[in-house]
Amino acid sequence: MDTLSALLHGFTVALTPYNLMWSAIGVTLGTAIGVLPGIGPALTVALLLPVTYNLDPTSAFIMFAGIFYGAMYGGSTTSILLNTPGESASIVTALDGHAMARKGRGAQALATAAIGSFVAGTIATVALTFVAPLMVRIALAFGPAEYFALMVLSLTTVTAVLGDSLPRGLASLFFGLALGLVGIDLQTGQARFSLGVPELLDGIDVVVVAVGLFAVGETLYNAARHRYEPEEMYDLKGSKWMSKEDWARSWKPWLRGTLIGFPIGALPAGGSEIPTFLSYLTEKRLSKHPEEFGHGAIEAVAGPEAANNASAAGVLAPLLSLGLPTSATAAIMLAAFQQYGLQPGPLLFENNSSLVWGLIASLYIGNVLLLVLNLPMAGVWVKLLAIPRPWLYAGILIFATMGAYTLNNNLVDLVILWVIGLIGFGMRVLDIPVAPCIVGLILGPMAEQQFRRALAISQGDLSVFVTHPISLGLLLTGLLLVVVPVLLRRRRAKYTTA
Repeated sequence: MDTLSALLHGFTVALTPYNLMWSAIGVTLGTAIGVLPGIGPALTVALLLPVTYNLDPTSAFIMFAGIFYGAMYGGSTTSILLNTPGESASIVTALDGHAMARKGRGAQALATAAIGSFVAGTIATVALTFVAPLMVRIALAFGPAEYFALMVLSLTTVTAVLGDSLPRGLASLFFGLALGLVGIDLQTGQARFSLGVPELLDGIDVVVVAVGLFAVGETLYNAARHRYEPEEMYDLKGSKWMSKEDWARSWKPWLRGTLIGFPIGALPAGGSEIPTFLSYLTEKRLSKHPEEFGHGAIEAVAGPEAANNASAAGVLAPLLSLGLPTSATAAIMLAAFQQYGLQPGPLLFENNSSLVWGLIASLYIGNVLLLVLNLPMAGVWVKLLAIPRPWLYAGILIFATMGAYTLNNNLVDLVILWVIGLIGFGMRVLDIPVAPCIVGLILGPMAEQQFRRALAISQGDLSVFVTHPISLGLLLTGLLLVVVPVLLRRRRAKYTTA
């Protein structure tokens, strides 16, 4: 009952005209950047961090959540009509969605994607409403040792999951941890790695690093590999509505995709790519027409799109209740919380309940807005692809530079922005994931503080981390996430060479 009353309070916050405006801006912007290939929600939120510095935190996070959800919707448009996924989670949608477009059924593919996203997003938001408070109750039992173990789990999770290579993920993580050491030590008051630059005594601004890696680095990478050749896009022809057979073949995949997407998105090793592939394989196995898969099966669009949007709500559950980011966008939203001096976790629900429940309530509203924006207006969003890419990339770089400068009005931030941006470009070229770097920069100093507190309480006894069952379990889980993929790769390599 407490949860329902808190949610009703959240709706009173989210339904104010001011917050409704920011929700509408967020979902519209999210759909637009979802449609544009190479520009994801992580880049957009990172780009907007400096601009939203003076905005009310509740309004800012309502907009960020709208961008996150909107990009999940918009990514399917280019996957279906252009065979170019706007988001990595939309790769599976392109397999059969584009095949449907080639057969003149692009409108039906877009319809099942939009309605499936709405159904899955709404059900998953209901699940988030009740799961997040349960996770908070568990987190209330945490002390410094448990929080340190949780942060270690978060660091290893993002490192092991986001990227194909564990060594590259660790390289990114340690780079972020090194950046987090810059500045004055909070306990001793000693300057660390400031190089005699007064502006570095407060540490390197997380927002500058986020904008550098995700906006500057990502844009330079997209511009460098952009191919100046025409792309074949299929127009929306014939009936714009789904037939009775399309509805019959879509509703079960929508529900199954939701059941797959939300729990996997909420897991430390989840994300949005795994549930979409699992949904595709599930639908192919259960389908009465498996031969159609790869050639335009509507179930292969309905299921993965539902799983994709359900996982987005799943990602928010550990982020809000535990401060645990399980995707690149979640890592940037964690940076946004830090920008406003907020720490996700049990205290956020207690001290900033209006923000948390206003954010959750805005997800329900955003889903309705997104259905209205995407179902009848798919043809309008496609026109965004006519924007010349050089103009788009130049605009992002100028916007990023101006935004970073306005944070503190000093040139040191601009130098850091472009140095980090060039490093980010190099990381993308070498296929090194950038999300572990951001998570390391944010959680590294926090983990250090919790580690020191735990040792102070136990009078220097390191066994405190293994004698507490919760911290031991979290540390073992983190160890397994690192060790198991290495053992599996070695085993696979052994079988392939045999």
